[in-house]
Amino acid sequence: MMKTKIFRPEKRAVLIQGDQAVVEGALAAGVEFFAGYPITPASEIAEGFARELPKIGGKFLQMEDEIAGMAAVVGASLAGKKAITATSGPGFALKQENLGFATMVEAPVVVVNVQRVGPSTGLPTSPSQGDVMQARWGRNGDQEIIALAPASVTESYELTIKAVNLSEKFRQPVVLMLDEVIGHLREKIYLSTSDEIEIIDRKRPAADQDPDQYLPYQLTDDLIPPMADYGSGLKYHTSGLFHDQSGFPDGKNETAKLMQDRLHNKLHNNLDQIILYQKDIRKDDRVAVLSYGSAARTAISAVNTGRKDNLKAGWFKLQTIWPFAEKEVAELAAQVETIIVPELNQGQLIREVKRAAAGQAKVLGINSYAGELIKPEEIRALLEEVL
Repeated sequence: MMKTKIFRPEKRAVLIQGDQAVVEGALAAGVEFFAGYPITPASEIAEGFARELPKIGGKFLQMEDEIAGMAAVVGASLAGKKAITATSGPGFALKQENLGFATMVEAPVVVVNVQRVGPSTGLPTSPSQGDVMQARWGRNGDQEIIALAPASVTESYELTIKAVNLSEKFRQPVVLMLDEVIGHLREKIYLSTSDEIEIIDRKRPAADQDPDQYLPYQLTDDLIPPMADYGSGLKYHTSGLFHDQSGFPDGKNETAKLMQDRLHNKLHNNLDQIILYQKDIRKDDRVAVLSYGSAARTAISAVNTGRKDNLKAGWFKLQTIWPFAEKEVAELAAQVETIIVPELNQGQLIREVKRAAAGQAKVLGINSYAGELIKPEEIRALLEEVL
């Protein structure tokens, strides 16, 4: 696996939207291909790539629909390009079949979902976190997914880079879960710095690889096979059927089990590299507010103002929502008496929190699912009630 080091000579402050920050992050990570279909509130991402990719020799395709957009990025990835698409809830539903195909053929792709209120057309211009479980279980069969959730414009930039890196490192689709607030929020961020940005490229076969001996799904110690580009001279077969190391379909039960175990373990053996979070929990805090995405902004505000009045509360912000940070949440539950989970849905990730915290801490939810943000005062009131 190659690591390209990019140096930014000057720090540059810009005032941009979260959607625009996704474009900047993807370009910094080396993305050269975008395909998709316009949809509110993610259209600004497509607009940004349409403007910027031609400047660097990249390709932008507006496809006839969401299904074709997802298929195109999988194809571009197999051809060796870092590829990304963007959508919102209804489009994310349409992308699921080809997202499952990307999981099976291990094509590194990034799917940005700027969530809005559903189901169906719903409220196209209002924020939601209603696609959390869809990101995890939207495809058929047992499968793993990585999903990241930025809570600011800066995180939209940084986690886009992280999403591309994770997809390349693990030959794995990654979903970036913004919502309408984060997508359209404008904040000052720093794009170019003198700091080193580490960009990860997929592991490729050795230059002297014998074409007759190349196995595109070779069993390796790290469970991540070297990936040749289509057209590089190392031809191989790609199939959504369970396949052997050559890539050709193999209907044996043991082959299906071996492949599913490898797809699972290549992520779960490396959770320390995948699970990202931030926290501010003091030793004497009795309550923790666990949140993600735009709801985390409200949660942190409520905790910080409550502390000024001596409330014994802390905050825990998930940046990776899938795979779920089960160990970290269990440790949190052992430290506090109550965990409050604010979400812009009827209660989705709280199910995982309750499972991880079982027998240790009480778990309470606070929810808004009709297009409005949760107010800091609502969380503050629940904090005071619990404490």
